[in-house]
Amino acid sequence: MSRNMISYCWTGTRPRLIIQDPEMTEEVLANKQGHFQKPPLNPQILILSRGISTLEGEQWSKRRKMINPAFHLEKLKGMVPIFSVSCGQMIEQWKERASLQSSCEIDVWPELQKLTADAISRTAFGSSYEEGKKIFQLQKELISLTLEAMQSIYIPGFRFIPTKKNQRRKKLNKEITSMLRNVIQRKEHAMKTGQARANDLLGMLLQHNNQFAVLENTNGAEGKMTIEDVIEECKQFYLAGQETAASLLTWTIIVLALHPEWQEKAREEVLQVCGKELEFEAINHLKIVTMILYEVLRLYPPVIAIYQHTNKEAQIKEISVPAGVDLTLPILLVNHDPGLWGEDAEEFKPERFSQGVSKASKDQLAFFAFSWGPRTCIGKNFAMIEAKVALAMILQHFSFKLSPSYSHAPYTVMTLQPQHGAQIILHQI
Repeated sequence: MSRNMISYCWTGTRPRLIIQDPEMTEEVLANKQGHFQKPPLNPQILILSRGISTLEGEQWSKRRKMINPAFHLEKLKGMVPIFSVSCGQMIEQWKERASLQSSCEIDVWPELQKLTADAISRTAFGSSYEEGKKIFQLQKELISLTLEAMQSIYIPGFRFIPTKKNQRRKKLNKEITSMLRNVIQRKEHAMKTGQARANDLLGMLLQHNNQFAVLENTNGAEGKMTIEDVIEECKQFYLAGQETAASLLTWTIIVLALHPEWQEKAREEVLQVCGKELEFEAINHLKIVTMILYEVLRLYPPVIAIYQHTNKEAQIKEISVPAGVDLTLPILLVNHDPGLWGEDAEEFKPERFSQGVSKASKDQLAFFAFSWGPRTCIGKNFAMIEAKVALAMILQHFSFKLSPSYSHAPYTVMTLQPQHGAQIILHQI
């Protein structure tokens, strides 16, 4: 282990260990003995969601078992037509804008945010997706107000003072919760009376929740999620699925605009493998598109770091770490490390993933864009299928290059975003 793989600093009164060594990272993420957990959360962020990403221990384990079946690959196959509908609407709007001169300039960052919000709304809420979109618009405002509060100095108890913004946050949260409760109760009733099937994420979540309760306890009470729990997981669908997917797609479009040779290779593959229709089996055989998406995830990971905290004294390889230490696993730094990826680590070279993720770097543990071990992102397959469908459909209808007005400035809010937008010149094919 080289010295530059670990470093140490203080954040205020808390010690922080920054770990770039892949084997040490694996030890942290694969640990099942409860030595590590998420750092103590700022209470203000819990207003956004108290779903699976905030839980720990036995509570997290049970919730993960309940939610997992909804994200199985077999279930996600049925999502491809839904992704296609969302993407088709966006493409038709782009065509209208490009129709006069066969090309136009579009900032794809807000466009792809709208696309992924629409897609997650349709896949999460099925026929109630318009209501889902309204909920997500309110949640977007709540996220903005919450991030604003978190960027200022944290004063314990200040969130309870009835300032204008605190009252707005409280009102938004109440409204979002109420709307979600109505959607969930209507869905439950429709499923019980046979008027609806469990063919969206909410339906599958409710179905598996009931099945899990029966397996855990014959009276179905102890292991079952309450309606409040389901509401929090619905909030989580949006938080986890929308911004990250939009970030991945935006950086992919930017990178392919910079590398027209790879854009053309990807387009040829899409037209050859998929033709004009997109089906799951064809999407699954897009090797070049997959290599490109992995390389974009390496260069521009939506989540730039994973944060952990020692709950009790822990041994990480030869280092003994006392309780109360914050750990940072910097995905972005690891992904750009020449010692792991070669001297061309800063370059866009999708061919490094031609033999899969494990052989792309000098250490098979170096790529953990979707985390690792028990905490591997539950929506990994969902995100990759959505990205492949959207990218394939865009390539079928447009070629694109960067606009002269584009300024390359990646920065992090909740995800890695283009600070000044992603201006692209689209040419209709």
